[in-house]
Amino acid sequence: MTPLHPKIFSGPISFLKSAPQLQFLPEPTVPEIAFAGRSNVGKSSLINALTGRNGLARTSNTPGRTQELNFFDIGDPLIFRICDMPGYGFAKAPPKVVQKWRYLINDYLRGRQVLKRTFVLIDSRHGIKNTDEDVLEMLDKAAVSYRIVMTKADKVKTAALEATKAKVLAEAKKHPAAHPDLIVTSSEKKQGIDELRMAVLDAVQI
Repeated sequence: MTPLHPKIFSGPISFLKSAPQLQFLPEPTVPEIAFAGRSNVGKSSLINALTGRNGLARTSNTPGRTQELNFFDIGDPLIFRICDMPGYGFAKAPPKVVQKWRYLINDYLRGRQVLKRTFVLIDSRHGIKNTDEDVLEMLDKAAVSYRIVMTKADKVKTAALEATKAKVLAEAKKHPAAHPDLIVTSSEKKQGIDELRMAVLDAVQI
């Protein structure tokens, strides 16, 4: 297979569909890369920065707004898909609805054969919280390869960022399915975006 080039992100990219339940997932014909994270971690903004599009993934100041698995086609002809997952850990919704989202996330991550890697987003201002730890352990048990991406690095002073990065790295080393390296990003400043693009393309080709 010819190595994929980052210029792919300059080519055709389009929203495919939203899947509120597993039966609505697209046919598993190409590799998929998933993005997971707590609500309001900056997931949609990071996907927009990754793809160089301002409005591809909808952003919201209301935590928990993304309630479905949203799929985006990369390339024409199609090369791979990105899955924007519902935020976890907090949502302005009834507990039963939140639980339904959680089941959807868990079932997708555990059972999707074409899922190559999950990027788990951690807010640089807060580090790994209990809800993040739950997801990391679930990924370990499901043997789903994942890599931690720190977001909103521009919102933290350098010393605090380095301290949080060290803590997150130490925690990642405890998890067997975690990639040993972190990617530190800022969607606003475009920090780490090139590195993230390469990491996504590397994972697609596994």
